[in-house]
Amino acid sequence: MAGQGRGRRVRRGRAAGCGLAALLLLAACSAPGPAPDATVGEVQQLLDRRAAAVLKHDEGGYLAAVDPAATGLRSAQRTEFGNLAQVPLTAWTYQVNGVDRQSGTVTARVDLRYRVEGYDTAPVTAARTLTLDERGGRWYVAGDQPAKGAAQLLWQQGRVTAVRGKRSLVLGVGQGAARLHEIADTADAAVPEVSAAWPGRWAGRVVVLVPASLDGMAALLGAPAASYRGIAAVTTGEAGGAAAAPADRVIVNPEAYAVLGDVGRRVVLTHETTHVATRAHTSPATPMWLSEGYADWVGYRDTGRTAPQAAPELQQAVRAGDLPADLPTDADFGFDGGADRLARAYEGGWLACRLIAAHWGEATLARFYAKVGDQPHREGAVEKAMAEELGLSPREFTTMWREYVRDQLA
Repeated sequence: MAGQGRGRRVRRGRAAGCGLAALLLLAACSAPGPAPDATVGEVQQLLDRRAAAVLKHDEGGYLAAVDPAATGLRSAQRTEFGNLAQVPLTAWTYQVNGVDRQSGTVTARVDLRYRVEGYDTAPVTAARTLTLDERGGRWYVAGDQPAKGAAQLLWQQGRVTAVRGKRSLVLGVGQGAARLHEIADTADAAVPEVSAAWPGRWAGRVVVLVPASLDGMAALLGAPAASYRGIAAVTTGEAGGAAAAPADRVIVNPEAYAVLGDVGRRVVLTHETTHVATRAHTSPATPMWLSEGYADWVGYRDTGRTAPQAAPELQQAVRAGDLPADLPTDADFGFDGGADRLARAYEGGWLACRLIAAHWGEATLARFYAKVGDQPHREGAVEKAMAEELGLSPREFTTMWREYVRDQLA
């Protein structure tokens, strides 16, 4: 999936926002080169049969595509096939995009496309690299791994447990049923909270992935684990996605999520669900202070939390005489600037959206968000939307925001 939403960081104990087997490399006697078209067709037919076996829950048919001599691979593929048992799939296909041949071995560039029943209006695509051996005039899969830079899939981490909520689907690995049901209940409660705040049309449901660990979360995102330490959840999806797009996935960091209280968990999942709801109007034109600030504003909207309770790091800075000069930049939301800087960025964005809602109204805040994201470029997007919805320039708004921050936190 293209694009990645930003997550909510755990601050002081509360919420603030690979393959089936190792690739078997066989010795080559000749330099790689393009394979004949017939080979592409043969490989595609093999994978079509394998895809049909997945949807039919036909383990024998699935394993028939695997090299009979690769006993370790067959065992790993059998395990992964079992891991998929509870995932409600409505589509599973492979698209061969190209092959390179070395003697009797072919390396294929393949897109795996799948849809989760009731949630995906278009396929989720995962790029794979497959190695195939030819035996007795037939091709067999000898290796299957994520393409370079691609992320791992949840069922490659262990057996998936599926819990269906009223408005959510929670897919977990290495998690107890009680934890997954609690997450489903919290996600179910988040959906109407988001719909009450966000007037735009959206699916009104959410898919939540819960891996076994922080490392598992990072593997699902194709990123280093250190980047997400302390982040309770993130949302992945297509920025500015059309209606016919895969459903966004909320990915929970079980280690950070576990230390949160009830309110913190509610804020985290409402925050992430807001990213799901606003995705069609979130684009490169949207600054992070607005996308993260709005998600936090919705998350905290009905919690009764005061500004000092929700923005302790920014309050500490203001009381020390360090009132921010400008709205948070995108760089302020980076992981390399330290936890305090990141927390202040979230809190500053939240207070900016809270100011708009308090002074101009919640409907105006939502229109402002949509107008910024609907612009084709970042340059001028905020200026145009502020002039039309708030009657202010960015400089005038920043001055008003600084006064608001001081009044709320001093």
